[in-house]
Amino acid sequence: MNKKKFSWSVVLSLALLGFSRSVGWALNKGLSFPLLSSYTQSAFVKGTILAVEGFIGLFIPVLLGYYSDTLKSRHGRRRPFIMIGGILAGIAAMMMYTAYAMGVPLWGFALTLAFFYLSMHLYTAQFRALMPDTIESGQRGKASGVITLLEWAGNLFLFGLAGYLIAKAVAETGESEGIKALAQTPYLKIPYIITAAFLIGAALFVYFIVREPEAPEIEENESLTAYLKSIVENRDFLKFYAAQTLWWMSFEFIAIFLYGILAYILHGSASEENVKAVTSLGLYLMALFNITVLLGALPGGLIYDKLGRRLSIILGGLIFALPQLWGWFIDTQTEIVIALGIAGIGWGILMAASYPVIGDLLTRYEKEAFTGRYYGFFEATRSLPVLLAGIVGGAIVDLAGENYRVLFPIGAILVLLAMPMIWHMKNLEVHTTELE
Repeated sequence: MNKKKFSWSVVLSLALLGFSRSVGWALNKGLSFPLLSSYTQSAFVKGTILAVEGFIGLFIPVLLGYYSDTLKSRHGRRRPFIMIGGILAGIAAMMMYTAYAMGVPLWGFALTLAFFYLSMHLYTAQFRALMPDTIESGQRGKASGVITLLEWAGNLFLFGLAGYLIAKAVAETGESEGIKALAQTPYLKIPYIITAAFLIGAALFVYFIVREPEAPEIEENESLTAYLKSIVENRDFLKFYAAQTLWWMSFEFIAIFLYGILAYILHGSASEENVKAVTSLGLYLMALFNITVLLGALPGGLIYDKLGRRLSIILGGLIFALPQLWGWFIDTQTEIVIALGIAGIGWGILMAASYPVIGDLLTRYEKEAFTGRYYGFFEATRSLPVLLAGIVGGAIVDLAGENYRVLFPIGAILVLLAMPMIWHMKNLEVHTTELE
C-alpha cells in the first residue's frame, strides 16, 4: 500500500464517530440495568439480557468486517456500513425509550435492546478499520490517543447528562430513588433523543464528508475459513486476542454490575430499591471513571509510539488491576471513588495502547488490505467478554449469595493473567523501517 500522510481531519472525523458510538454504549450501560431492575431483581436474568450485546458482537463484526475488505463500491468499503448502522442505531435508541415508556413486558424491552446491539455492531469493525486504513504505522499511537480521548468523552457526556437529569427529577418529584424519579418526568426521553441525534448525525457526516483512501488490490484473498484459521495459527494475533478478551471481561464485570456493586457495598443488598437509590451515584461514578480514562488515554497513545508497545500495555493493565484487588476490602463511598479513579487512568492507557496493535501487526505481516476482518475479530474479542461477564458474572454473584463485591478480585486476576501473553508477543514492537 502507498505511504499514507497523517491527516488530523481524518483523525478528528473518526474521533467524532467514536464519540457518538460511545454516547450510545454509555446510554446502554447507564440506564439499561436500572430499567431492567423494574422488571426483575435477578442478577442472572439482567446479566443475560445485557449479555446479548456480546453474543451479537461475537459474530456480526467478524462477518461484516470480512465482507467490507472486498467490497467494491464507489461509496467506499467502510462508509456504507457506517451510514446504515448509524441510522438504524439512532432509530433503535428511540425504540428503547418508547418500549419502556409504553410499559411493554420484559421480553419486549429485551428485544429493543437486542435491535440496538445489532445496529451498533453493523459498523463496529468498519469504524475500527478506518484508522489503520488511513494512518501510517508509527503514528497510530498518536491517532489512537485522540480517538480514545473522544470516545471516552462520549461516555462522560452521557453519564454526566443522565446524572444531571436524575438530580433535577429528584428535586422536582421528591422521589428518593433516582431512576424512578426520572421515569416520572419527561426528562427520561432526553438522553435517548440526544443519543439518536449523535448516532445518526455522526454516521451521515462521515459518509458525506470523509473520503476513504483507494482500496488496495487484494491478490490472494483469504476465505473466511482461512482467515479464521490464520488467526489461530499466528501466535502473536492469538496471544493479543486472548489477552484482550481477559481484560475486557474484567472491565465488563464492573460496567455491567456497577449498580449492584454499589448497592451491595453501601446498603448491604442489591434489591430493586437499593439499586434505584444508587443510580444517580452510579452515573456520577461512571462520569468520574471516564474523566480519569481521558487523563490516561492521551499519554497512553504517546507512550505507545515513544516508549514501546509492551511497556504501555502492561503499565496500563497493572494500574487498572491493582485497585480491583483493593476492591474486596472497600466498604465506603470515598474508597469506591478513589479505586475507580485510579482504575480509570490505567484503563485509558490500556485502551490507547491496545487499539493500534492489530494495525501494526497487519503491517508487520504485510496484510494491511485485511483491516476489516482482523478488526472484526478484534471487536469479537471485546464482545465475548460482555457475553461471558453478563452470564458468568451474574451466576457468580447469585452463587455467592448476591455478594457483588466478589467481582472485583476476579476481575483483577483476569487482567494479571493477560499481561504475560502481551510480554511474550514476538512482533509487538514497531520496526525502525516502518517509521521511515
